[in-house]
Amino acid sequence: MNASFPTSNPVSTDTAATGTAKIPLRLMIAAPRGFCAGVDRAIEIVERAIDRYGAPVYVRHEIVHNKYVVDSLKAKGAIFVEELDEVPDGVPVIFSAHGVPKSVPAAATERGLEWLDATCPLVSKVHRQAERQVEAGRHILFIGHAGHPEVIGTFGQVPEGGMTLVETVADVAGLNFPADAQLSYLSQTTLSVDDTADIIAAIRERFPEVRVPKAEDICYATSNRQAAVKQIAPDCDLVLVIGSPKSSNSLRLVEVAERSGSVGRMIQRASEIEPEWLDGVATVGVTAGASAPEELVNEVLARLRELRAVEAEEIVTAQERMTFKLPRQLTE
Repeated sequence: MNASFPTSNPVSTDTAATGTAKIPLRLMIAAPRGFCAGVDRAIEIVERAIDRYGAPVYVRHEIVHNKYVVDSLKAKGAIFVEELDEVPDGVPVIFSAHGVPKSVPAAATERGLEWLDATCPLVSKVHRQAERQVEAGRHILFIGHAGHPEVIGTFGQVPEGGMTLVETVADVAGLNFPADAQLSYLSQTTLSVDDTADIIAAIRERFPEVRVPKAEDICYATSNRQAAVKQIAPDCDLVLVIGSPKSSNSLRLVEVAERSGSVGRMIQRASEIEPEWLDGVATVGVTAGASAPEELVNEVLARLRELRAVEAEEIVTAQERMTFKLPRQLTE
C-alpha cells in the first residue's frame, strides 16, 4: 500500500563530485513505525504538566528513550533526573513511560510531592498481573532484559524474591524449580516476538503446569513494528532503524532486519548516515522505533535523497488506532 510518499523523483546529478547521474535507490518505508500510543501519551503528559504547573517540571528518568524527544522537552521546561532525591520540594514530578517500582510514588507521596504517572498502560497491565500472580501464591518467571527500566519497575511491584528474571532459553534450563512448582510467566513489553516465543516454549516444556497469561504481554506496537520489518527486510540490502541504543524495541528491529537477511543499522539522526553505506546498495528499508518521532523519519528520507535519486514506497502491514487516557490531574 502506498501512502503520501512519492513513488519516484527525477534522477538528480552531482556533477561537482562525479559528473554522472546518481544511481536510483529504492526505499521501502515500513508502516507502522515510530510513536506508539504509550509514547504519545507520555509526551503529552509532560507538555500538559508544563502548561498546567509552569516550568520547571521534573521527570524521573528519560520519559522515553529518544534524545531528540528529551531535548525538545528540556527546551520547553522539563528537567530530567535519575532519582527522586534529585527533585526539589514543591515541584511536580513525572514518572517515565517505562514504569517505576511501587517505592517511588510512595516516596514522592511521603515527601508531599505532586506526581503524575506516565507509565504506559500496557506496562501497568503487566504490573497488575504480577501482583495477582504473587497474591495467588505463584512465583513469576519474568522474561526480559536485566537493567532495563521496565524490568526494574515490574520487579518493584511485588515483594523481593517473588520473581526470577529469564533472559534466554539457556536460563530456563538453569532454573531450579521442581516440575510441579506453582509458577507463572510474564514478559517485558518490548522484546523480540520470536525470541520470547522460544523462551515461553522452553518454560512450558520444562514446567507443564505453569500459569499462562490471559493475553500476550509484548505490546501491539512492538509486534506490529517487528512484523513490518519482516515484510520489507528480505527485499532490502540495508535497513535503517531510527531509534536510540537505549531503546529495547528499536534494538529488536535491528535484530529482526538482520535475521531476515538484510544489513541492519541503528541511527539516531540522519547526520549519522555515511555515503559509503549505500555503496552497492539498490534497496534500503526505513523504520523507526516506538519512541522515534516522524520528524526524524522525514529527516532521514531527505538525507537519502541528497545522496541518491530515490523511488519511495510505504509498505503498510497494519493500522494502529490505539489511544490512552491522560491522568485525571491533567483533564479536570
